[in-house]
Amino acid sequence: MGGRGDKPVEVFDPVIGNWTKLGNAPFEMHHFQAVTYKNNIYVIGAFTGGYPHETPVSNVYIYNPLRDSWTKSHEIPEDRRRGAAGLVVHNDKFYLLGGAQDGHWADNRDYLDEYDPHTGEWKTLAPMPRLRDHFQAVVVDDKLYAVGGRRSFAKEGHGFELTYPELDVYDFKTGVWTTLSDHPLPTERAGSTTIPYKEGFLVIGGESDVQVKAHSEVEYYHPENGWSLLNHLNRGRHGFPAVVINDDFYLAAGCGNRGGNPELNSIEKLVIK
Repeated sequence: MGGRGDKPVEVFDPVIGNWTKLGNAPFEMHHFQAVTYKNNIYVIGAFTGGYPHETPVSNVYIYNPLRDSWTKSHEIPEDRRRGAAGLVVHNDKFYLLGGAQDGHWADNRDYLDEYDPHTGEWKTLAPMPRLRDHFQAVVVDDKLYAVGGRRSFAKEGHGFELTYPELDVYDFKTGVWTTLSDHPLPTERAGSTTIPYKEGFLVIGGESDVQVKAHSEVEYYHPENGWSLLNHLNRGRHGFPAVVINDDFYLAAGCGNRGGNPELNSIEKLVIK
């Protein structure tokens, strides 16, 4: 789901290898980390509109796969709206972190906000150690990890080079951020996909200024053992979703080079042994 332009929701059946087109989103939404919660898909912290002044979406949107329907939910506080942010759900609450408020142009943020989907209440938490956008977040053992990404700053001509190796972690129990200086991301990039795996998480694909082609690296982080390179994708890509079905990882769409082209229509199954 999502992407630039008016795009339908598309569902893939891994058993028969078939795609089915469903209804369109209410409007163009892109640059978001979709999260599943209670059989629905939540979109919080998305952009709409064109480069470089993309506009943050003002509300939470919920997609019901069984009904193929969208619901416009609670409003995001105006001063906390942004896109290209990380999003996780933990103990029935959502956490929106980082992002940018003026598309790729400027106004990167270090925000961390808690959202209660039942009451619509928003709560401001401790800011991240650095401004960060075009990244994804993940929760492992009551800790929130912000990994990869960059500081998009087209206003000053910075598109892909201001990437971050730093791995920042927020402890839900103490409310404190820590930078794991001994465990920097081996391959700096933004636009990667982050997904839980075993005792840690994977960082897959991405884009950076060191190469025109999108990254193909699949790197695994273990909280005790650090980083390891597990595999490479058949096709490097960034700005794509990943899901786990029967212990296999499926990756679809995205872009094959840094920037907005070419848009990919391929899907890969990543088997990690």
